[in-house]
Amino acid sequence: MSASDSAHEGLSAPAPEAGSAGRTIVTPKVAVRRSHSYAQPSDGTFLLLGAPFSTDNMGVGALAMGALSILLRAAPRARIAFLDYGRESEATSVDVDGRRLKIPLINLRFSWKPFLPNNVVLVLALAFLASALPPGVRRVLISSNRILAQVDAAHSAFSVSGGDSFSDIYGVGRFFYVVFPQLIAIFLGKPLVLLPQTIGPFDRSLPRCVARFLLRRASLVFTRDAGGVDDLRRFLGPSVEASKLRFSHDMGFAVLPRRPRSLLAPRVLDKTRYSRLLVGLNISGLLYSTPDRANSGFGLRVDYSGLVHDLVRVLIEEESVDVVLVPHVYGRGGESDVAAIDRIMAHMASRYVDRLFSLPGGLDQNEVKYAIGQCDFFVGSRMHACIAALSQAIPAVGIAYSDKFRGVFASAGVEKLVADPRRQPSAEIVRAVKEALADREQIRAQLRVVMPGLRARVLDLLCEPAS
Repeated sequence: MSASDSAHEGLSAPAPEAGSAGRTIVTPKVAVRRSHSYAQPSDGTFLLLGAPFSTDNMGVGALAMGALSILLRAAPRARIAFLDYGRESEATSVDVDGRRLKIPLINLRFSWKPFLPNNVVLVLALAFLASALPPGVRRVLISSNRILAQVDAAHSAFSVSGGDSFSDIYGVGRFFYVVFPQLIAIFLGKPLVLLPQTIGPFDRSLPRCVARFLLRRASLVFTRDAGGVDDLRRFLGPSVEASKLRFSHDMGFAVLPRRPRSLLAPRVLDKTRYSRLLVGLNISGLLYSTPDRANSGFGLRVDYSGLVHDLVRVLIEEESVDVVLVPHVYGRGGESDVAAIDRIMAHMASRYVDRLFSLPGGLDQNEVKYAIGQCDFFVGSRMHACIAALSQAIPAVGIAYSDKFRGVFASAGVEKLVADPRRQPSAEIVRAVKEALADREQIRAQLRVVMPGLRARVLDLLCEPAS
């Protein structure tokens, strides 16, 4: 299906998957009993917002893959389109749980050309105007703009917000970047679901007001943080229907690993040649390469690069393990994990020949998860790199630069594995890693019990027992 096909078709609510008796598909304003009697699901289109595969961030890629798995489990024959930013309206081909899909992009643009038809500010203004017009005039206005027509033809919208960008922690610009498409859906009367993500914090008054406006009008809001529902109730007040505020584990737990087609470091693929444990160490390029931003923006109390060097040294020299450096954000900019790892390898590889390795950049979210799954233990500064480990029962310590780590780790019952460089000195973090490494078999056993049920609950996010 091309990006424009859905604009001209009558779309109805996605119907249930055949062969799943006694279940209910929960989509906005739709609750359909899943039963053998449903043989021909209808052709509704779901819009997926804030989770593109075009990003260099494999955490966002993992969320996109998890969201697709969840939507297709609820409605296997539903069509899906991305409503996101892009210069061209290109389709993305992707394998989702063994299915090959071609997903069109309804492409918005940020542009200085105010009357560009897909300029997000123009589309938002037109959507707001359409919300106030009588039906006949509304139809004429919507049909005059390609983006409005495609969004209006869809059944409902599901927002991911990059996992943690429904907040002003990264600045007001980033907040509105993820909010504008959601507001377009709301103004056009599309039911909006916020899929599991971190909501807030909101330190500025304007984002706080806009967030309340949007959350109160959303059909369902899922938080991935333990305690997040109570936080939302306090933020939104008693007038909000309690049943629409829900908890779910992070969608990254649902992503399946896939062995890479390309070559990895031999140490990762051929574990039989080595007797030592393999520890994966994920480096945040954001924290490593921009220390001033790390300290001022996130309040780190430690020299992050020094902490990373200490961890490599202690793990190899004192714990007698091998270390593989794992990127989870690619590219060559200031936030790139690859660039940070290149610097570490240039500084330390000659000292630890055949003991310190690095993964290549360019693996997709499923492939890098496979590589992480080959480790015996993991330490990560990117939360979804840690989720890739935990979901495969690999003990993992998260080096947290925000509260989202603690909420997600707590939701999996391993809050004690969070180390916080905003509050703990380097020596304490190194000690915590060593203690977790020593306890790895006990942690692994706990994860093996927890993870199968956790993943099943994530996949059934939009399904619940029929009443």
